[in-house]
Amino acid sequence: MLDLTRLRVLVAVAREGSVTAAAESLHYAQPSVSHHLAKLEAEVGVVLVRRVGRGVLLTDAGRLLVARAEEILGQVEAAQAELAAHAGLGTGRVRLAAFPSALATLVPTAAARLAAEHPGVELALSEAEPPEALTALRNGNVDAALIFDHDDPLPGDRRNTTTTPLLQEAMYVVTPADATWPGPRAELSTYAGENWIAGCERCRTHLASICARAGFAPRITFETDDYVAVQALVAAGLGVGVLPGLALRAHRHPGVRADRLPGERRRVSLAVYGRPPAALPVQAFTTALTTAATEPQGC
Repeated sequence: MLDLTRLRVLVAVAREGSVTAAAESLHYAQPSVSHHLAKLEAEVGVVLVRRVGRGVLLTDAGRLLVARAEEILGQVEAAQAELAAHAGLGTGRVRLAAFPSALATLVPTAAARLAAEHPGVELALSEAEPPEALTALRNGNVDAALIFDHDDPLPGDRRNTTTTPLLQEAMYVVTPADATWPGPRAELSTYAGENWIAGCERCRTHLASICARAGFAPRITFETDDYVAVQALVAAGLGVGVLPGLALRAHRHPGVRADRLPGERRRVSLAVYGRPPAALPVQAFTTALTTAATEPQGC
């Protein structure tokens, strides 16, 4: 009988193109991935992958088994969802990965609703930015991923995922509360000559894009993804930044002013792996989260 863990390893190696990358995506040690591949090849009696430089190539047999493995793993997920539906919501578990500002705003409200309506369902939370949350979802480490994107989507493998839109949150330029400016405070071009506080290189793509549309490239002098730190740096007069509404709702420094940027939005959604229906506990949490997202947001 084929081992499901080894099939997952083979699919990851095929997807990532190397044993090292597959190990990182699965959160396994590299020797463990090699061991699973060797065991799987011994089980099926044929060579499945060939090492080429630092990567691997699938043999014809490997490609055939990967295609079947994806079907098998998908069927296992579907079976688990059907069994959960048959068992009902007396018990169950939802493992959620979510970005920090959502964990501080939407998730507690949804978690409280879930606990009140389905006290037998366990909710486990972990913090992750969208690309890492999608990787955890794809690898089966979480049951749902709370993610966001802009017009220029953040990286992350969304194949075979189903997403439920939750809200579109406004974006704000954040400046020192007592500062004066030569132009309109809600226009990015006003701050073209200022120092900027931005997230990591991957996360600042949207900032670079909207500043380019305003006619300049931001001079980034501080780098942090911590929305509390961003506001503290702004309040200290060390620069300006752009934050979404959920970040300002989660924490608002008294020393900053937030001006809404016209037309700028961030889309927030919940992703689950596979096609509907999701397992009943996940469906129940999705309903709770959707309700939480419809409540007034403010900032």
